[in-house]
Amino acid sequence: MPIELRVNGRERTVDAEPDTPLLWVLRDELGLKGTKFGCGIGQCGACTVHVSGEALRSCSTPVEAVADREITTIEGMVDANGALHPVQQAWIEHNVPQCGYCQSGQIMAAAALLGRNPSPDDETITAVMSGNLCRCGTYPRIHAAIRSLRESGEAAGEQSS
Repeated sequence: MPIELRVNGRERTVDAEPDTPLLWVLRDELGLKGTKFGCGIGQCGACTVHVSGEALRSCSTPVEAVADREITTIEGMVDANGALHPVQQAWIEHNVPQCGYCQSGQIMAAAALLGRNPSPDDETITAVMSGNLCRCGTYPRIHAAIRSLRESGEAAGEQSS
């Protein structure tokens, strides 16, 4: 069944059943492999994307539920000139990734947090980011990267594709 989506600023038509998880449409139909499969039940956060600016678990979201909304994946965080999103840049500056598997979901969760609250306190950072699991335990570096954006006052809004 054809479904119209707006992904990373582009109109896309996919052929999928309405109840197909958004994750599989992004990866298998659109070739956007940056969004990762982790648990398949929306608990780990590896599959986090933005839907209308809010962090959402794509593994447990049917594609039909987001057909009329703006979807942003990790690939859409880089602007049209190739500049990294401020959260991505902070991740590099703070050497956040270790294995890296969860990092696209971590970045998407952090960007959504900063998009709605540019100055989160440490308790809010912990509460929001603890919903995304990191098996390597890079939480102190994740928190440091978010705090650096908070303290610098650097905009953390989504880039235009």
